[in-house]
Amino acid sequence: MSKKPSIPKGTRDFNPEEVSRRNYIFSTIKETFSLYGFQPIETPSFENSETLMGKYGEEGDRLIFKILNSGDFLSKVDENLYAEKDSSKITSSISEKALRYDLTVPFARYVVQHQNEITFPFKRYQIQPVWRADRPQKGRFREFFQCDADVVGSTSLWQEVEFVQLYDAVFSKLGLKGVTIKINNRKILSGIAETIGAEDKLIDFTVALDKLDKIGEEGVKKEMREKGISEDALQKLQPLFSFKGSNEERLNSLKGMLQASETGMKGVEELEFIIDNIETLGLQMASLQIDVTLARGLNYYTGAIFEVSAPSEVNMGSIGGGGRYDDLTGIFGLKDMSGVGISFGLDRIYLVLEELNLFPETVSENSKALFINFGEREALYAMQAITSLRKAGIKAELYPDATKMGKQMGYADKRNIPFAVLAGEKEMESGLFTLKNMKSGEQHELNLNGLLQALQADK
Repeated sequence: MSKKPSIPKGTRDFNPEEVSRRNYIFSTIKETFSLYGFQPIETPSFENSETLMGKYGEEGDRLIFKILNSGDFLSKVDENLYAEKDSSKITSSISEKALRYDLTVPFARYVVQHQNEITFPFKRYQIQPVWRADRPQKGRFREFFQCDADVVGSTSLWQEVEFVQLYDAVFSKLGLKGVTIKINNRKILSGIAETIGAEDKLIDFTVALDKLDKIGEEGVKKEMREKGISEDALQKLQPLFSFKGSNEERLNSLKGMLQASETGMKGVEELEFIIDNIETLGLQMASLQIDVTLARGLNYYTGAIFEVSAPSEVNMGSIGGGGRYDDLTGIFGLKDMSGVGISFGLDRIYLVLEELNLFPETVSENSKALFINFGEREALYAMQAITSLRKAGIKAELYPDATKMGKQMGYADKRNIPFAVLAGEKEMESGLFTLKNMKSGEQHELNLNGLLQALQADK
């Protein structure tokens, strides 16, 4: 007995309905990216190992899928090295390529490699799968899509303003109300650390502060104490633990707290520019909120930091995020190339739309009509009509076998095809078609033009 086939852990099959719904999200994001002037690029699914390794820290390197060299990959390995059986030492000898871990590092490589062909500022979007050898769990996969947009070659804060608008535009098109776009600035976090005398513990301080929602005030203070942050510093931090009010009130609180820090005040100034202009321009459905605990990717971001929260009625983590970075391409030798970028969490957005029942019923790749097969002559008559319908952009198909009508109708029902078309001997003699609504059972005899109009009218 043959073994039942399976797929690798952390990967998924998608049925037709799931693919249709995912494509609906993809197309909404793509259309909005294009509307805002972003251009699509694509990079290979795998890169040279040297491009990826060392760019994501020790843990990232461990999670990168390595690709074995083709042919007899062991033949070039030094025998003494092989005898040590140390996989970390032998990897570079047997693997020169790896699956991409994210879209950001390949994008940086792309910009450096094609810098003489690119017109700066360069606005790019990229929607492609990435791979991580992570431990699979709910909402975390080893193969998943990233939907990124970036602008490189400009320090203008109008880019941040546009990204807030872009987030709002996408979620509005998806009908997703109650989304919160949280915003902070790396300079503010540096300024706070400076103000409390903990510049040397910036990472420890922000990592702990970032957990405020999860472990509460006392939990954060406990973690900070363990990292060597003094009681005096914690006292100065107290206003952050009750940081409430409107964005204007929060900005005023930050100005008071950070007045002695030039870096911190610069961050407040940048934040104020974005907030003020968004208030003037307005948002459709989303809201913009200052969150001083937001610290994602601290080693990476240098200015604005974004994180998007799903509506409060859905228990879900962030559904998007991003920020400003001053030296993306520096890892490949092209210095002082500032950029800002955001990403959409496709899988989480899908789950949110599903939970809130926000997918339109029209999001389907199903045929609009199934023509019942009564035999060879009737099938040809049906195919002529189907050809005309397809030219008009209507999805239609013929059941391939002249089998029992009940079986054919059952097929249409199981596939959620809304209409069945009967074209038997009687219909052929009169040049008509019988259109049956599969839900109501209602039937109408129509000529080809009438059939076309009826199917076009049904949305």
